[in-house]
Amino acid sequence: MSSEEDYKRIYTGSEVNVMHLQNILEEQDIPSRVRNDFDSGLRAGFGGGLPGQVQLFVLSEYYDKALKIAEETFPKE
Repeated sequence: MSSEEDYKRIYTGSEVNVMHLQNILEEQDIPSRVRNDFDSGLRAGFGGGLPGQVQLFVLSEYYDKALKIAEETFPKE
């Protein structure tokens, strides 16, 4: 089983964009993990994170390939 240290962040954005990117990565057999600090904070009874900002992480071994896919999917303007 992978630990939190084995994952690297490749994208932060809206939940819709993160879900779209996660689907693209799944098609490439790249496992990923979503982290929503705001939603987690609300569930725990305290604030944390920014509303609407979700982070997408991949295992370190897939980082370069996944980052390239993320940049191609959502190029910076």
